[in-house]
Amino acid sequence: MTTMVNNPSLCSWSGGKDSCFALIKAEQEGFIPTVLLNVLNEEGKISRSHGIPSAVLQRQAELAGIPIRLISSSWADYETKFTDALINLKTRFNVSHAVFGDIDLQSHRDWEEKVCSNAGLEAVLPLWQIDRERLLDQMLDGGIETMIISCNEVMGEKFLGQILTKDLAEELKLLDVDVCGENGEFHTLVLNCSLFSQKLEIKKGAKLHHEGYWFLQVSL
Repeated sequence: MTTMVNNPSLCSWSGGKDSCFALIKAEQEGFIPTVLLNVLNEEGKISRSHGIPSAVLQRQAELAGIPIRLISSSWADYETKFTDALINLKTRFNVSHAVFGDIDLQSHRDWEEKVCSNAGLEAVLPLWQIDRERLLDQMLDGGIETMIISCNEVMGEKFLGQILTKDLAEELKLLDVDVCGENGEFHTLVLNCSLFSQKLEIKKGAKLHHEGYWFLQVSL
């Protein structure tokens, strides 16, 4: 019999499929989602990892019924700002654990465990070392609807705005692109999932090219 732990937890929320599914699985394991955390760029307008506007991230949090803390940082100050935010949220929301959506990159796990340790928290990685193709199937079968919002030049701009499906994953495999984008090939925006009270409605804008990546501008 599985013992429910009921630990109040924060989630490192990218707005994409992996952090979303990690939070869903963590909740099923007894980690209570209490607050979300996202790091924006220096201007505080879009997320540093996925390029998602702050207003869209706020709307996701509203649909999930979970408060979100948005902080701004350069890459140079990222670790310090992130650790400070963890410490602040630990005190403010009385959380004991932090949920992350990484799958199998050890360097990412090492960093997450380090910043959590420095903040007096325990890192939780519910997706850790699950086969990537099986993991994508679990996400899609679980009702996560997610759209590609940025991608590398191997994929190209034609994939921007497309909904990630099992058929699309087969196209990615033909391009030698990981189906979860775990190596940074693409990032996603969750439009619907079991956490949300209703579907996230967004407007698609221009497709931009920046430093070897394509980005889709979106708004509410």
